[in-house]
Amino acid sequence: MSVDIHSSSVVSSKARIADGVRIGPFCLIEDDVEIGTGTQLLSHVVLGDGARIGNDVRIHAGAVISTAPQDLKYAGEPTTAVVGDRTVVRECATINRGTVATGTTIVGSDGLLMAYAHVAHDCVIGNKVILANSVNLGGHCELGDWVIIGGVTAVHQFSKIGEHAMVGGFTRVVQDVPPYTLAAREPLKVEGLNLVGLRRRGFTRDDIAAIEGFYDIYYRSGRNTTDALKYYEDMHPEPTVHAQKMIAFIRSSTRGLVRSYAASSSS
Repeated sequence: MSVDIHSSSVVSSKARIADGVRIGPFCLIEDDVEIGTGTQLLSHVVLGDGARIGNDVRIHAGAVISTAPQDLKYAGEPTTAVVGDRTVVRECATINRGTVATGTTIVGSDGLLMAYAHVAHDCVIGNKVILANSVNLGGHCELGDWVIIGGVTAVHQFSKIGEHAMVGGFTRVVQDVPPYTLAAREPLKVEGLNLVGLRRRGFTRDDIAAIEGFYDIYYRSGRNTTDALKYYEDMHPEPTVHAQKMIAFIRSSTRGLVRSYAASSSS
């Protein structure tokens, strides 16, 4: 295989481009760029220094990846932006490279960033994540695997969204969204579990019942976080893998968790 580069594109001779890459018209590829095999840049794509693009990635017109972070403290240090294998980046989506805080921004494999989505510096996005149109992530956000965020949603810097969670469109995420949940409304509330997503991904009835039981204790027992987690662990000395993930997520939270709609309605 060979590399197919349109004559109108500007591609640095220092860029490391694998076989089978196709670069369409009017693209700009800077020096410190790596592109994996089979990846396609459709047109008008900019890959700045530090771009690390995986295999079989598809990047649509106007997308800009690994340009300097929008952080006033950034002083030109060499950092990276990583896009995993088979991820699709749609029109005019932007991914800034990291700062010295972490050195990199990471978008996982098999994801979809729809048009005008923005991933700020130092974000870490898991695999199979979908960001709908005009989702905006502030710096240092963390998204677990299989997260879905609805369109025109803003996620505050340093916020975390746990794996398999779904966040509705036209919302503001200013606290952490726990794994497996469905969050919506304004201000944002946990509505329940992301049941459709969990079932599609093979979670059993027992799995779902155990997750629901955990959140019943956490959100609806009237206990504070410390007491709720202790109560659950006393009741379940050998917690399931899913429970362990939920407990670890809650204990790692620095912004606090989004409240439950049912809990806030009854209080």
